[in-house]
Amino acid sequence: MVQSRMHVRRVVVTGMGIVGPVGLDVPTAWSNVASGHSGIGPITLFDASGEDWPVKIAGEARGFDPGRFMSAKEVRRADRNVQMALAASAEAVAQARLQSSSVTTDDVGVVIGSGAGGITTYTAQQAVMNRKGPQRMNPLLIPMITVDAAGIAVATRYGLHGPCVGVSSACATGADAIGVAFETIRRGDAEVMLTGGAEAAVTPLGIAGFGNLGVLSERNGSPTEASRPFDADRDGFVLSEGAGILVLESLESAVRRDVEPLAELVACASTMDAVHLTAPDQSSTQVARAIRLALGRAQITPEQVDYVNAHAAGTPLGDPLEVQAYRIVFGEHRVPVSSTKSMTGHLLGAAGAVEAIFCVQALREKCLPPTINYRTPDPACALDCVPNVARFTAPEIVLSCAIGFGGHNTAVIFTRYRGSRRTLSIRSSSRGIATSAARMNTTRRSASGGRKRP
Repeated sequence: MVQSRMHVRRVVVTGMGIVGPVGLDVPTAWSNVASGHSGIGPITLFDASGEDWPVKIAGEARGFDPGRFMSAKEVRRADRNVQMALAASAEAVAQARLQSSSVTTDDVGVVIGSGAGGITTYTAQQAVMNRKGPQRMNPLLIPMITVDAAGIAVATRYGLHGPCVGVSSACATGADAIGVAFETIRRGDAEVMLTGGAEAAVTPLGIAGFGNLGVLSERNGSPTEASRPFDADRDGFVLSEGAGILVLESLESAVRRDVEPLAELVACASTMDAVHLTAPDQSSTQVARAIRLALGRAQITPEQVDYVNAHAAGTPLGDPLEVQAYRIVFGEHRVPVSSTKSMTGHLLGAAGAVEAIFCVQALREKCLPPTINYRTPDPACALDCVPNVARFTAPEIVLSCAIGFGGHNTAVIFTRYRGSRRTLSIRSSSRGIATSAARMNTTRRSASGGRKRP
């Protein structure tokens, strides 16, 4: 007879990092989001001023300098999404105190996803081939554009030998990466996982591709007002770039390392519409099922949920169908549901991870971020969207919902950490992450002519 599992490993968040349109670190990004400040502006990463470009706005990680985190050689060998993943990982690792801990590198893994992978490099190298021929292309093109490139770079940076996986499920990628990392820890394959998403699709190919699909806002004259989820005058989403990385850890490991959890991750669930290449299912059945599955796994009732960070990107079709799913699940329970995409724009494969971080911050800071640019109510989107101004309250249970092209639906649930601290002996190791990081730092200093890196 198969014995039931007697102990379910609890998973907590011990570190977080962000690079994106509203800030290049978590404190700055959260401050801007909680204050209702938009990160959307004119495109500067390429020239979109001509008449051929009906979309001239995006959410760029303005001021991002990869040279703060990488040697010049490393920068040349990494796509922009990988560069931002390394920067966000550095912040998350520092907050989790992984470099100063004795956790073994065999027990630390990486799951980082991307929707478009190295599209910045792909676009640039396609231009090189068109101008100069195939022999002049970068010989590292292929490893630079793969979806798992960011995970490989992070694992190599810190010498991590646990599972390393690249995830791609369109706009649900960041949330699905968190789910994969969560289950990896729960089943005992790792003690710590660096997870999230990274995206750098604000390129000619990215803007043209999404623009030709008819899903991007063309409100070029007022960029900060262009992303307007749930509003009756919404005209599409704003394409953005960035990275969000979380350190997930078994509670036992966090206690051993004497690291205070930022929140507890209690459930993840994913479903698939399986109806169309891009359009969502009109019934919203599978979005609702993903949420219900997550609630059931966490043994939480819909009425206990205090806040939902919605996927809501501001598309005419998608927002009402998402609201319909919330009505199916929550019924008469008027849960606050806001969309931080109103400020960040849509970070594609990084969106779910960045929004998960905002959920953790909502728990920690006792603040529900607003949906800005909400001016004209839409009866099809009638809900409490925390309009325009943050709401200060004390949520205990928060839900993040991610919905991706092709029918991907993912729900992630965090709770305020309430567990008791126990004193456990700290396991020592001569091959900890601090040792591996020091080895990598030495290598980078040598490669960059002795210049120090943080």
